Amino acid sequence: MNPNPPPLCGISSMATRQLLAALSAHYARQGGPAWHIESVGGVDAARRVAAGEAFDLVLLASDAIDNLIEQGHVLAGTRLDWVLSTVVVAVPLAVAAPPIATEAQLRQAVSDAPTLGISTGPSGAYVEKLIQGWGMGELLAQRRVVPPPGTPVAQYIAQGKVALGFQQRSEMIGIDGVHVLGPLPDPVGYTTIFSCGVPRALAQDPARRAQVESFVAFLTSIAALPFKLQHGMSALS
Repeated sequence: MNPNPPPLCGISSMATRQLLAALSAHYARQGGPAWHIESVGGVDAARRVAAGEAFDLVLLASDAIDNLIEQGHVLAGTRLDWVLSTVVVAVPLAVAAPPIATEAQLRQAVSDAPTLGISTGPSGAYVEKLIQGWGMGELLAQRRVVPPPGTPVAQYIAQGKVALGFQQRSEMIGIDGVHVLGPLPDPVGYTTIFSCGVPRALAQDPARRAQVESFVAFLTSIAALPFKLQHGMSALS
């Protein structure tokens, strides 16, 4: 038995970065082991897990976790959905806010915007598909601005590089110079399910896996709910 096991570590996408930092700190204050969770672009995170980089827990959008399970990098049966995040629309604080209460109004706002901020994550893929479905693929190609992985769309909005931006609420709130208009309207609203899964390597380490599963139980507990709400997310019903 290793008397000095390495610290527990995880990898997540940027959307849950601040939430996981707050939850990990609270968990440690309550006597749980310390966690270091690295947050990067979701595509990069999945690539690193698939390449065999050592992590104790993977926390990504549900479809990314499913893909890693299918590829054999995350243990089957360990996926657990732990938080929901809604995609919202935002503009620079200094500009007049366009109405987006209906799909028609949102479509008009997209048509009028000189630049459209779209992420590289699941929200970005959804928004691109939505706009293309409106027959506005050429407009999208001309006006799309995609920040590099790990850089929130809100940062580009605040800097004046984006006139109308889309991303998870958790990555839009708390940034000066950004006005969040609200979620995508019905019937085109979109909510991302964030899930976690245990990497394949932990199948051979039951003691460490038990520590991981204890942390996962905390992530889905009622004690975690206030943190989720504070960071613009919600629990699964």
